[in-house]
Amino acid sequence: MSGLPGFRRRRVLALAALGASVLAGFPAWQHFYPVSAAEGWSYEVYLDELPQVSALAMDAAGALYISLERSNQQGSILRREVNGTLSQALLGLSKPDGLVAFRDGVAIGQEGGDLPVVWLHGGRSEVLFQGRNVESLASDGQVLYAIEDRAGDGRLLRFDPVSRVLTVLRDGLSEGEGVAVCPNGQLFYAEKKKHWVKRWQADGADPVVLENLNAPGFLMCNDEGLWITEDATHRARLLLLERSGKLHTILSGLRSGQTVLPLAPGRLLLAEQGRARVLAVQRESAAQR
Repeated sequence: MSGLPGFRRRRVLALAALGASVLAGFPAWQHFYPVSAAEGWSYEVYLDELPQVSALAMDAAGALYISLERSNQQGSILRREVNGTLSQALLGLSKPDGLVAFRDGVAIGQEGGDLPVVWLHGGRSEVLFQGRNVESLASDGQVLYAIEDRAGDGRLLRFDPVSRVLTVLRDGLSEGEGVAVCPNGQLFYAEKKKHWVKRWQADGADPVVLENLNAPGFLMCNDEGLWITEDATHRARLLLLERSGKLHTILSGLRSGQTVLPLAPGRLLLAEQGRARVLAVQRESAAQR
């Protein structure tokens, strides 16, 4: 094909790729399926060209932290100032996938093996505790919660930074992906392999609150309810489970949805790893304020 004009050559290659995907049993249109918002909601691209973007967190000064989930100590944390200036905050990480505001800085988990959860604050980092494939982090402002992405032996953890005690709340989890603590203290966690979200209970009888999900990943809980992203390569969703129990699909057509970061009621950021970007999502009534 070296003698074909550029446009025609690209068209032939695209058709060849389409044919190959159809033969492989994968509908190629899913790769290009656009994101769509539910009635009453809208979205726009907030940041792009962020390969392997995964976790988001904001510190007390309004700086946005962004994790790039690369393996083998190639992962990093970016810091975006309020004025838009972007800089490297921390390098040398292995699949940094958990990120949450913690005390006067941010806590960072690493999914790439038996690696520590670290605390980045005041321009320096220190180890909080040792984890195993830590996927996600959450905090109620006092303690830190973590969940491990392992096939059958993952754990749900609670870390007290004052006593330095690490408590195993659950073990034997299958691909633990998300953990969230609500303003009322309720704790939720997701197991990707089981396609469900559960509510943790001290007696061990954790009820399933959502099931039959498409690779449930990140969880976030606020006054609006429980937010869930699906970490599926195609046709993933952003869901909101209201406290009343009503489930809403806010966005569909996502590719590997990751962290949801609330900014204000009806306004949030969403990392879409499959398209290397961060979306700003808002309820239309909030946009009119």
